[in-house]
Amino acid sequence: MGVIVASRTIRAMSDNNPLRTHLLIAGAGLPVEADPDPHQARPAQQLPPKLRALLARMSSVAVIECAEDSPSMPYELALARLNGLPGEAGLIPWAAFETDTIATPCAWIRPCHWQVGIDHVLLGDPAALGLDEAGSRALLDAAAPYFREDGIALEYRMPGAWFATGEVFRALPTVSLERVIGKRITPALFDTSARHSSVLRRLQNEMQMLFYTHPVNDARQQQGLPLVNSFWIAGAGVLAQPASPATPANGVVVETRLCDSALRRDAQAHAQAWGQVDADACARLLRLLDEGKQDVRLTLCGERLARTFAPATPSLAQRISNLFGGQPHARLLDQL
Repeated sequence: MGVIVASRTIRAMSDNNPLRTHLLIAGAGLPVEADPDPHQARPAQQLPPKLRALLARMSSVAVIECAEDSPSMPYELALARLNGLPGEAGLIPWAAFETDTIATPCAWIRPCHWQVGIDHVLLGDPAALGLDEAGSRALLDAAAPYFREDGIALEYRMPGAWFATGEVFRALPTVSLERVIGKRITPALFDTSARHSSVLRRLQNEMQMLFYTHPVNDARQQQGLPLVNSFWIAGAGVLAQPASPATPANGVVVETRLCDSALRRDAQAHAQAWGQVDADACARLLRLLDEGKQDVRLTLCGERLARTFAPATPSLAQRISNLFGGQPHARLLDQL
């Protein structure tokens, strides 16, 4: 994943007295694949009450659409634009941005578990590894000399993410972890990566062999934990200068509590998480809208779309529709 979220970190702009509050909700829509029966249409995802009240007074002002095979998630592209970052899918320099690294090519190295099949690899969620700091540092220490031989320096930042610097990351395309977690990764994807950097592909192979016999994995195996047997590269690139947000006084709040349940296709957990987000984050934005002291924005992000809303004066037709129970956003969450 380009952006380090949830159990990781995500950097958003803030201001002590922002002129605008922009709530960006990642994982807002539950993917269609969550349907128990693909031949039977599921009921529309219900809009929580505060969100419904917000949308009744807002209109769509921008849409970011991603193809199914896009290397970046819609929320990553939306957040990149808000922060004034290069916005091409797969080429957003998140590692440089999140660490304030200027003029040095860098990336995140994410320790992970690969379940290797005959013709594919199944990538487990790094957040589910339960890797602690001691184990992560021990694996990094073992890996660092191999990376150093290829001009890559590794630095510990958190159990699930190592910071890497090296010329190889300057224009390296990367694929968001959310696009591949729990899915079949075919040789074609690795071949694409190898064309950009055979060095990194070789390092992935070497780490599989190195980590296989590492004491950290011996201990994990005894505890019934998945082995850390490879790594994923995320957020590669370089920033020539600090990012320049389009709106200097932009107060961006990034909400990630829906991400895990959306990733797991867990409809019940997703609905429960929406209840929590609606009760605080959406309620706060609604209060700000009621007070009229700030310009507010809302961006809802799913696997296909990121849709941004801004306050709008309803037309007569909209007022009549609302009066008689019209629901213009009834299937909004399903469309994300």
